[in-house]
Amino acid sequence: MDTKIGDIDKPFQAWLRPDGRKGIRNVICVVYLVECAHHVARQIVSKCDDSEVHLIGFPGCYPNDYAYKMMEALCTHPNVGGAVLVSLGCEGFNREALKHHIEGSGRPVEPYVIQNEGGTLETIRKGVEAVRRIQAIAKQTPRGDMNVSELVIGTICGGSDGTSGITANPAVGRAFDTLGAAGAACIFEETGELVGCEKIMASRAITPELGAELEASVLKAEKYYTIMGFGSFAPGNAEGGLTTQEEKSMGAYSKSGSAPICGIIKPGDVPPSGGLYLLDVVPDGEPRFGFPNISDNAEIVEMIACGAHLTLFTTGRGSVVGSAISPVIKVCANPETYRKLSGDMDIDAGRIMEGRGTLDEVGAEITDRVLRVAAGEQSLSEQMGHQEFILTYKAFDPVGPACLPLRTAR
Repeated sequence: MDTKIGDIDKPFQAWLRPDGRKGIRNVICVVYLVECAHHVARQIVSKCDDSEVHLIGFPGCYPNDYAYKMMEALCTHPNVGGAVLVSLGCEGFNREALKHHIEGSGRPVEPYVIQNEGGTLETIRKGVEAVRRIQAIAKQTPRGDMNVSELVIGTICGGSDGTSGITANPAVGRAFDTLGAAGAACIFEETGELVGCEKIMASRAITPELGAELEASVLKAEKYYTIMGFGSFAPGNAEGGLTTQEEKSMGAYSKSGSAPICGIIKPGDVPPSGGLYLLDVVPDGEPRFGFPNISDNAEIVEMIACGAHLTLFTTGRGSVVGSAISPVIKVCANPETYRKLSGDMDIDAGRIMEGRGTLDEVGAEITDRVLRVAAGEQSLSEQMGHQEFILTYKAFDPVGPACLPLRTAR
């Protein structure tokens, strides 16, 4: 499909969910509810041998409100057509509540408890049969028009280097400006990588109260990382030419573009309207569960839980991950990295450094790729079967009214 940037107002086909939302994929999730059920769930997915059957799960035995909220959001994401739940039987996760929540969204769901089903092999057999039944139902989901204004798009950077802040990140910012102007909800995050940018960011807030909350979110992140003894700065960042946390922050910040910031959301909160939103990923309160996100995929999952239909992932050093549920589009910042990993990178933003393109041209290419992937074209990570997923313990307080002034005004 040769979607051009001039076609941004042209609708594309999507799956129309019973809860009124629209999805750009129609995947079935096999969900383990404790690490003890992980192997069984993985075997169910493996034996189905279908790229539209995805494995997700939570490893913890003890209950966690954040993990439960995340799983509710993920299992009823617009890209999800149904779910098979796999429980050991004695964990703390409330499988019955999750089952009822999924049913309430109009999606098919079947739960299996290994301790009640006859063990590993019998649960795998029943789980495979359940996936086939749910797939048959999901395939009957009606299709209809979806507009760019109904998309939720996330962005993340991983494996950043000295090129990220001058090529891929600002090019994504250009794409965000275009997509946001067309009505899409655009989410940027990594508050731990925005240290030093809080006042610049606050100046873009649509209300003074929101500006104060934006500053507070970054200060919270700075305090959290200080207590942990580490900043969001990896050895690979230094090897790639970055010298300070603030230098990395300025590059990461450029992914947000130049539009006004409409609100702050937390994991599992869906933006109430189109526009630009900051996702606050740093837990509230004193550190209880370690680092805020132990890998890039933890942040991707949090954006998906906020409704992200797809994610723009910028990288300078070269990250090859994708994700379950929602496509990941890779934007490579470094031309040398692109030449080494071109099979994994959707966009060569590094060509800006070599005079083979401009920020505006690469931003337009990113926008085009978003439109094509939304219309059904697979990203490279999808083509190669990347479906990484991780979900850990966290704790958050709800956002206050100052964080979402557009919702408050309604």
